Amino acid sequence: MRCDIVPGGVFPDYALPDHTGTECTLSELQGHDPMILTLSRGHHCPKEHHQHLELAAFQATIAMAHTRIVTITTDDHHALLEFRASVGARWTFLSDPGRIVQQDLDIQEYTDPVHDAMVPHTLVLKPGMVIHSVYNGYWFWGRPSMSDLWHDLRSATAEIRPDWDLGARGLREAWAAGDTTSFHRGRR
Repeated sequence: MRCDIVPGGVFPDYALPDHTGTECTLSELQGHDPMILTLSRGHHCPKEHHQHLELAAFQATIAMAHTRIVTITTDDHHALLEFRASVGARWTFLSDPGRIVQQDLDIQEYTDPVHDAMVPHTLVLKPGMVIHSVYNGYWFWGRPSMSDLWHDLRSATAEIRPDWDLGARGLREAWAAGDTTSFHRGRR
């Protein structure tokens, strides 16, 4: 992995086609919320299926908590659709058969010349594509559990949401005065 892909760094804003064929940038998909980003080996890997099944079981909680999920895979469009459907994912999958991400991040899984896959990684990103945590999933136990993600997202959200603690000094007064700039969008 490139040496700048570490907590506190900024993840590159790749533009890739999604499962509908529409080109999207990661920052557009993220918006103003935290994001779980998986860099996936692809549809052929049973470890990917297992991790994505766990994420799919957790996706309603993730969405309710104003958090996004995005998966990038080297699969072509057809395999990407099969992968997404087979795990019951409702989040965005991006297709990178040209291996732009793999090459740019220097994460070619050279031990698998048949699939030319990426070394799988899971990242938690704060708004602005700021890296909060990075997990190397070459070995399955290197991947985050849902508990790991919960803890990462708790600390990342506490850092980015001024209204994390409604008892914080000045928040009640700001709210009463109609100043909602410190509060999560969409409230009221």
